[in-house]
Amino acid sequence: MEKGHVKSQIINQIGIIEFGHPLSNSLPSDVLNKLALTITELSKDTNCRVILLKSYGDRAFCAGASFDELISIQNLDEGNVFFSGFAKVINACRTSDKLIIARIQGKAVGGGVGIAASADYAFATEHAAIKLSELAVGIGPFVVGPAVERKIGLSAMSELAIDATQWRSAKWAQNKGLYSSVSETAELMDEKINLLIEKLSISNPDAMRELKKVFWSGTEDWDKLLEQRAEISGRLVLSEFTRNAIREFKKK
Repeated sequence: MEKGHVKSQIINQIGIIEFGHPLSNSLPSDVLNKLALTITELSKDTNCRVILLKSYGDRAFCAGASFDELISIQNLDEGNVFFSGFAKVINACRTSDKLIIARIQGKAVGGGVGIAASADYAFATEHAAIKLSELAVGIGPFVVGPAVERKIGLSAMSELAIDATQWRSAKWAQNKGLYSSVSETAELMDEKINLLIEKLSISNPDAMRELKKVFWSGTEDWDKLLEQRAEISGRLVLSEFTRNAIREFKKK
């Protein structure tokens, strides 16, 4: 767990993926790459009909990018590789032929919001506030932006991206369409999740596959689009402005 983990299992045709990191489930490159690979592997497994995506523990869902790794980036290639990790996860969700259900137990920041937006159906608790904090550290939500915009629209995504230090509540996220369900407690959320994924586990896989295509129609260019967005972030993270902003952010 020191460097983070991704683990998966299939139970009664339900694929369960858990990622975690000791720093509020942040996402260093190793975790991002393994998460994308695991989503792709389960998507191809005929024993799996639906995927449940969740993070470790009972506090933050995901703190987004690893600040330690961000500040260690030394050149454009390293920056592009790091931000391409988020692109890989989003595209793995997009190209999966399985419906992906997300379990959001706590706060989601930056890339965590992008993961929630890349799921086909997201359950959350009242503690699952969201924030796109990238502009506050001199970057911008360029890679996760298309996924978030697809789910909540340009206006709401712009609101998050511009006012980058302001938390939005789980109810706000539900009203905008990011979350499909918000529960008072994790226990109530899990009851709802279990009811849905059990139904999906015995649903027609061909019908769910066709639905998935409909949901993601119009995103066929995202392999190239997200690669271009990763290049923007990779360039910006090298600026002295961004490096100073990240250092100050880490002190808080």
